[in-house]
Amino acid sequence: MTASSLPETDPVAARRPQYQADIAAGLDRFFEPRRDDCPWCGGTRLSTRLRTVDLLQHKPGRFELSECVDCRHIFQNPRLRLAGLEFYYRDCYDGLGEKQMASMFEGNTAGLKDRAALLTKHHAPKRWLDVGTGHGHFCKAAAEVLPGTEFHGLDMSAGVELAAEHGWISRGFRGNFPEMTAELAGNYDVLSMFHYLEHTLDPRAELAAAAAVLAPGGHLVIELPDPECKWGRVLGKYWMPWLQPQHLNLMPIANLRKAAEEMGFTVVEEQRAEPHEPIDMVTAFMLWANWVVGGNDVPWQPKPPGLVHKLARKASMVITVPLMVLAFIGDRLFAPYGRKHGWSNAYRVLLTRN
Repeated sequence: MTASSLPETDPVAARRPQYQADIAAGLDRFFEPRRDDCPWCGGTRLSTRLRTVDLLQHKPGRFELSECVDCRHIFQNPRLRLAGLEFYYRDCYDGLGEKQMASMFEGNTAGLKDRAALLTKHHAPKRWLDVGTGHGHFCKAAAEVLPGTEFHGLDMSAGVELAAEHGWISRGFRGNFPEMTAELAGNYDVLSMFHYLEHTLDPRAELAAAAAVLAPGGHLVIELPDPECKWGRVLGKYWMPWLQPQHLNLMPIANLRKAAEEMGFTVVEEQRAEPHEPIDMVTAFMLWANWVVGGNDVPWQPKPPGLVHKLARKASMVITVPLMVLAFIGDRLFAPYGRKHGWSNAYRVLLTRN
């Protein structure tokens, strides 16, 4: 039998023993002790904003978001340890989830180019480092409108290496951004953090790292989910930007502005409406339907779903298609009003280093 005729290994079955061993060892070890104070301002008046499960991948576990009454910072509590983050990120952006995530980002080229437009109104970038670049989709899209800019990417995952292989970034760095400032300092006139800070253990440390890397006059562009968005109240746990268990910190724009100014930045421009992606209703329905119907064969389940479950899932997905279409249309019809009246699901800030 030749190598080409050998049966391919089932990637789900190959991963199942490790996942089952991780789960059998207990999920409590993945969490830090519960906090009684806010990690942003130190306030002790906390309220429970949300309790949920992993609605995206359906991995086991329960998660809670606490909100500080004093500064309105929202944070995962108890927070995942690094081992927990590894468990829940595994096969989401890479591995089993790589193709699905890639198709999602590739379908939003216009939105990715719009992120670059905020900066180009104020500065002509020469060398740009995208922190939390993932598979480099932003750099790929931005390079089409900024052919004279050299794009580099940094990420904790193997996606940054794939981005370099594809030629979407000129150079890739894999690692923890705050630990790499000495290597990166003085090499860039622009840094970006697009939907990155909410995933980090310490957003203030990330801002301090950006201040250390950029020389005076350098620019930092940040985009984040807006926890003040009204959809977050209306849709509850089905509002996609809560994204548990991956989002650890969700900062109101005033908190981010103040922290950045303390790190030596000046705000050049803020955008509350422009970054909005009209996907709130359709993604909420998708999360709800996927949770009710159940998922496909995944290695964190002890065994593959049976034939009856598979048939039921296919039938239910067909039934929900018209409802998904209605939700899609509703998002787009509501977007012009929503952008003006507090329903924008993201914000952008452009800062310059003093």
